[in-house]
Amino acid sequence: MAIRKPNRLTQAAMLKQILKRCSSLGKKQQHYDEQGLPLDVPKGHFVVYVGENRSRYIVPISFLTRPEFQSLLHRAEEEFGFDHDMGLTIPCEEEAFQSLTSMLSS
Repeated sequence: MAIRKPNRLTQAAMLKQILKRCSSLGKKQQHYDEQGLPLDVPKGHFVVYVGENRSRYIVPISFLTRPEFQSLLHRAEEEFGFDHDMGLTIPCEEEAFQSLTSMLSS
């Protein structure tokens, strides 16, 4: 009989939480439309921060369904959790992230 961890979110709940948090990132530095959405992030995309310098990347929401990207999200959850003010931060080198997103875009 398997024992479930009580604090684990379902995948759908985790993705909703990520998207909700992403929609409120960086409001002090960006321009927003009347709905509060950043003007530089196209519909169907979200922002992540990567690497030691927390470089900002805009990625398509479709990446959320890819196992490779989900692996990064699980690492982010383990390292930072999702209840912090740093935005969705991906704990990997920028070069590795760029290679992964290039592969996922192909």
